[in-house]
Amino acid sequence: MRESQMLKGILDGCVLRIIANGEVYGYELIQKLKVSGFETAVGGTIYPILQKLEKNGDVSSVTKKSAEGPDRKYFQVTAKGLETLAIFWGDFERLTTKVTSLWEEDK
Repeated sequence: MRESQMLKGILDGCVLRIIANGEVYGYELIQKLKVSGFETAVGGTIYPILQKLEKNGDVSSVTKKSAEGPDRKYFQVTAKGLETLAIFWGDFERLTTKVTSLWEEDK
């Protein structure tokens, strides 16, 4: 199984976590993902996630002028987004515990 297939359900939570750390615009978010080891993160994957998170009320956005080019859309986490993030991390921890348990049984 390829990593990209495994990331499908996880990437939303990772994006939300980065935004929860502080206001960020799309390209900046992609770069932060890449620095964290998600080298395959691209706009075609990340921007739809941002749209979905905004539509769900997990993030809000504001457009700001940029001295370096066109205006940028900055994203901030909402109170609902913090709740969603807490649920995500709980689910993720339970899942990783189950997977780790399976691997340890074979040893």
